[in-house]
Amino acid sequence: MSTSDEPEVVERGTKDEKHKEDDKEEGKGGFIDKVKDFIHDIGEKIEEAIGFGKPSADVTAIHIPSINLHKADLVVDVLIKNPNPVPIPLIDIDYLVESDGRKLVSGLIPDAGTIHAHGEETVKIPLTLIYDDIKQTYADIKPGSIIPYRVKVSLIFDVPILGRLTLPLEKTGEIPIPYKPDVDLEKIHFERFSFEETIATLHLKLENKNDFDLGLNALDYEVWLGDVSIGGAELTKSAKIEKSGITYIDIPITFRPKDFGSALWDMIRGKGTGYTMKGNIDVDTPFGAMKLPISKEGGTTKLKKKKEDRDYDDDDDDDED
Repeated sequence: MSTSDEPEVVERGTKDEKHKEDDKEEGKGGFIDKVKDFIHDIGEKIEEAIGFGKPSADVTAIHIPSINLHKADLVVDVLIKNPNPVPIPLIDIDYLVESDGRKLVSGLIPDAGTIHAHGEETVKIPLTLIYDDIKQTYADIKPGSIIPYRVKVSLIFDVPILGRLTLPLEKTGEIPIPYKPDVDLEKIHFERFSFEETIATLHLKLENKNDFDLGLNALDYEVWLGDVSIGGAELTKSAKIEKSGITYIDIPITFRPKDFGSALWDMIRGKGTGYTMKGNIDVDTPFGAMKLPISKEGGTTKLKKKKEDRDYDDDDDDDED
């Protein structure tokens, strides 16, 4: 077979053809990119025209409506602004309260409501800190101390066109771990000393073991001499008990020893007795009002007539007439 009779081998896809195919691919990609850009531009123009945008939010305040020895209730105020011409749903609120990076409490509030079109609303997030849980988890957090905290809030919205959005917020503050004051009935001073009616003044010593001042507003109390209750009262008293400090308070009491039999009378004439005292004090603190219990069992106090009155450190126990 001659050379001229050999079959011609034709390579598919010459260089020119490849360039044409590449140009087609580039043209195809360019067209898609142009479509995407067009859609994006249209979206921005629609957003511009009808005013769709991201909501904004800020933690404006943290309140402590209730606090006692067992728990603290907090309310976090979050101001949310909706710039859109339609209401937007607040899908979830995710929150965390921590102290020095350690979790104190966390939770989720689902279906948290709707923010009105072109409006602003304050959403209130209630939280509760249980002190027993905190003390069991973190042994170094002592009663009477003040601890720092950080509230972290995530707001999850469903915004038309923009889709689902999450806004993270933070706020810091301080919270106390309250401790009940110690009470001692140092002396009972008798103004009027008789079997029919005895009028006395109780000299109380209150020790504040907290790292914050207590402003005493009122107290209620009941007193037992031995095993016999001689009564109590509720009264308004104003005094400041400084942090880690001691305050003395005088409170009146009236009772009839004959109602309790001769045993109480003999005990009173003995000039000294065991006592028990229980009650509550209403105080103001830098963190809000509190009602704190006071109690003393198995204490011993001095009993004195008016003429024997001395200062609180007097150890003179002259016999009564």
